Amino acid sequence: MLCAGRPICAQNIYQAASHDYKVQTGMTTPVTENAGAVYLSSEQLYIGAFVMLDLPWFRHSFTLNSFKVRNHEQLQELRSLKLAQYRYDPLRSDRPPLPIQAATAVEPETVTAAVTESEPADTASPEIVIKRQRQEMVQRRRDNVEKVERAFSKATTVIRNMNKNIFSRPKETLEEMGLLVGEMVEAFLESPEATLHVMSEKAGNEDVYFHSLNVAILSMMLAKDIGLTEEQAREMGVGALLHDIGLLEIPDRVVKKPPSESTKAERNFRATHVELGLTTGKRVGLSAMALSVLAQHHEFADGSGYPKGIKLDAMTPVARVVSLVNFYDNLCNPVEISKALTPHEALSYMFAHCRAKFDLRALQTLIRSLGVHPPGSVVQLSNEAFAVVTSVNPKKPLRPWVLVYDESVPKEEAIMVNLEVEADLQILKSIRPALLSPKIAAYLNPRKRVTYFFDGGNSAPTGSPA
Repeated sequence: MLCAGRPICAQNIYQAASHDYKVQTGMTTPVTENAGAVYLSSEQLYIGAFVMLDLPWFRHSFTLNSFKVRNHEQLQELRSLKLAQYRYDPLRSDRPPLPIQAATAVEPETVTAAVTESEPADTASPEIVIKRQRQEMVQRRRDNVEKVERAFSKATTVIRNMNKNIFSRPKETLEEMGLLVGEMVEAFLESPEATLHVMSEKAGNEDVYFHSLNVAILSMMLAKDIGLTEEQAREMGVGALLHDIGLLEIPDRVVKKPPSESTKAERNFRATHVELGLTTGKRVGLSAMALSVLAQHHEFADGSGYPKGIKLDAMTPVARVVSLVNFYDNLCNPVEISKALTPHEALSYMFAHCRAKFDLRALQTLIRSLGVHPPGSVVQLSNEAFAVVTSVNPKKPLRPWVLVYDESVPKEEAIMVNLEVEADLQILKSIRPALLSPKIAAYLNPRKRVTYFFDGGNSAPTGSPA
């Protein structure tokens, strides 16, 4: 790592609003207990009780299966479910429950008529209809994510084959690569609502190609906002796809060896990939703009990079972008994976400790584009549930889409929530995946390697957990 210091909390950067969540203690013994479970009767439900519904998610209109009752409407909806008992958490509730008689006397007006068992499913309440519509939207999102994942895997395979053919068929390979990047530019740069995805790790074992595609896509994401032309974006994309081609000429025992275990000679040997790649790029006929990416992707604005130690004014506009994105992706996906930072930590670290190394406008654009909580960030919500951010909300960076851990919902049906429309839920803090229990980690599946992709066809962002 080229900068001193440790990752810091993002609040030093984003001035995010703080959220208070008070844990109540000293509660009295609840009505019933069964193997550690705590229950209330229908009459004992009250505003301020934290309930956990033992029902399939689609059988009720609430966003989550676990939540604090906020108002009389929610109270009525709960009672209309006609459950024999309601599991609840006294520690997350505002007060102990009242005895059954007292509860009945306090809130009789909230009791609603039961829904008869003979009532046909088609007479669902408006709330249930809305819930079904939300389910359909989530399913469309999932379908779209699968398509994007397949596209990413295919693009990685194409790049791998191109790299293998670039020496034997340089002219044809460059033409093919130009077409691939052209398709990316058309899909991403001409779509103002292009959205960021966190993708499958299927291509993760192809480290060079995986990293190159990450860098190319993230670089092109920034191109329009920092004023690059379409031609510049295309040449930058080609250069980004090939920026580490010199590594293919260095043995894997050196390339994949953790820096902490490498000798100085091995580190210096690895650094020669810049010159090796530049030589290859010239031989196969890359443009001057693309060559500048190969030559300068490890240079920094303050002159602390390599191989020449040039400063910002000597770097090309496209190389400035790729240098920034290359550094970011290496923080998230280093050779020594145990030292990987979360996307949230990486952006915080770069802004707090490494600003002088980058084109400030490009860095600010990257932070704004990825959001306060970048895709792949594991977070804790205000109801204490854990979730993984699946896509950003550029207009409201504190309100992204998240996929929520809920032990009562099967993993394949995991709840996806748009925090922009769920006013009662906020993100409290980011969580390192390593701190999650194995059960929660397996459910949320925060991946060891973070990959990014776009979908320019949707006005609403979608994604899958990292």
